[in-house]
Amino acid sequence: MTKVPHTSAYGGMVICMRTTLNLPDGLVAQAKAQAAASGQTLTSLIEEGLRLVLQKHDVPCPAAPEPLPAYGDPAGRILVDLGDHDAVWRVLDEDRHA
Repeated sequence: MTKVPHTSAYGGMVICMRTTLNLPDGLVAQAKAQAAASGQTLTSLIEEGLRLVLQKHDVPCPAAPEPLPAYGDPAGRILVDLGDHDAVWRVLDEDRHA
């Protein structure tokens, strides 16, 4: 089972959800190996693959969303870039296990 993060903006708030995909273990292992070999995340590899399939079948893909703002602390340090899904999930996972 692979969870794919999804983010969207609603009324100035960022809403994150995960979608569960039931994929064969061998396929996931191959996808993870391919992602690692190409320096991608599994999520970005799956996203790329879905876009290719949809383009092949002439299904219009929405334009890439505008970049989400990155928020920081008063000293100007960026705490997490909301456009970086992996960073957001790392922070959420760290917070959950703290």
